[in-house]
Amino acid sequence: MTSEGPLSRFTLIKAVLAPIMRLMFRPRVEGLEHIPADGPVIMAGNHLTFIDSIVLPVVTKRQVFFIGKDEYVTGKGIKGRLMAWFFTGVGMIPVDRDGANGGVAALMTGRRILEEGKVFGIYPEGTRSPDGRLYRGRTGIARLTLMTGAPVVPFAVIGTDKLQPGGRGMPRPGRVTVRFGEPMEFSRYEGMDRDRYVLRAVTDSVMTEVMRLSGQEYVDMYATKAKAA
Repeated sequence: MTSEGPLSRFTLIKAVLAPIMRLMFRPRVEGLEHIPADGPVIMAGNHLTFIDSIVLPVVTKRQVFFIGKDEYVTGKGIKGRLMAWFFTGVGMIPVDRDGANGGVAALMTGRRILEEGKVFGIYPEGTRSPDGRLYRGRTGIARLTLMTGAPVVPFAVIGTDKLQPGGRGMPRPGRVTVRFGEPMEFSRYEGMDRDRYVLRAVTDSVMTEVMRLSGQEYVDMYATKAKAA
């Protein structure tokens, strides 16, 4: 991989960003040993605010790839190029999720990352929580683990919503906690990635563990529906 490749950029960005993030957010990390040292891994957790996707790569040893809005890398001018360099460097993969095939594109991107033996991060709620509670997970997480056989490591980010209310503006200093649970595997459902009852059962199992780790109140509806209400 060249010096401009994603991994080298990630190493550079992390070397610069990690000390700043540790100073600002004083992250407390629990269960880091649950993340396998190699091989494909799905990391699934709650999503409170924008900085979740920046905090997570700082506290993990392996690079975590996430799906992100393509608008983060399509900006014009120097600012736009710098944003694209930064976001793709930390592991964001731009996808037009609002397009007609956005969901399929995101799923296939995650599958490709996992088949390459990498770590794919996903927020099963599909969007940031509108009020700090944990909402119903979408079944893409289940399809990914059943299609690839990759284990799911549940995680919870706690406190970021207090540091960046509403997900906008510059975050303020404070304490953030990141908890990782034990890997979950669903090999007993192999070949059943099109069974909607199995997909829902697997998804709910993951969300139950995320709820345990985060301590959030659970709401049995999609966050997008709550935002539209």
